[in-house]
Amino acid sequence: MAVTWTISTLERNTDNGVVVAHWRASGVDGDHSGSSYGTCGFTPDASADGYVDYDSLVEEDVIGWVKDSMGEEAVTGVEDSIAAQIADSKAPAISVGTPW
Repeated sequence: MAVTWTISTLERNTDNGVVVAHWRASGVDGDHSGSSYGTCGFTPDASADGYVDYDSLVEEDVIGWVKDSMGEEAVTGVEDSIAAQIADSKAPAISVGTPW
């Protein structure tokens, strides 16, 4: 199962620098799915090497920023959590209902 990362919205300052990215990671396996949502804050610096103005951004750029900011361990943790949600959905530990 592959985890798909998306950016749902961005917050920017008046200089068109991204200050917050709202992200979602999700995975699907047949009828079972899992997801995680979060935000990541940034301090834009227009003079920094690699700075990209808001109007020139593509989603892949921001996903890269989010993952870099989170760090490899946290990204793996999010993706492992989604896999666990799907596994739990396939074989739930708790059932709901009545015996009659």
